[in-house]
Amino acid sequence: MFEIESKDQDEITIITKSANIKFNIADAVIDAGLAVGKITGPGEFEIGEATIRGIATESGKTIYDVEISGVHVGIIGSIEENLDDIVADVLCTSSVRAVREIEPKLVVSMGNVDGMVTELKLTARTEKKLKIKNLDSLTASKEVVVLN
Repeated sequence: MFEIESKDQDEITIITKSANIKFNIADAVIDAGLAVGKITGPGEFEIGEATIRGIATESGKTIYDVEISGVHVGIIGSIEENLDDIVADVLCTSSVRAVREIEPKLVVSMGNVDGMVTELKLTARTEKKLKIKNLDSLTASKEVVVLN
């Protein structure tokens, strides 16, 4: 089980049993309170139960594919490049195009939720934290979650 929370539209925090991992998509920085400091840019990392793949885009930005307990979380913000490199059950984005191309089971809004809900014809719900037990616990129909 893990939780996803967000207090800023450019940041997503994933909380597992052994780690709090904060992704800042605008700065391409991962902060997990590690002794080596913050992680920047693309690469492959393991932090606690999370396997993280930072993927470089054509414009030099970084998007993330995070796997925890068999659930893939894509963290891309508003970036619409290299979408073929992301396989996500849960997608953290503000891009309608990314939702259409990646086809996640659950969308965590990182921006204009009203436009996203209207254009995708989905329902939205607001949560403080999103708790995910496993892949089977995700909803059968796609929905948008707003974290605040």
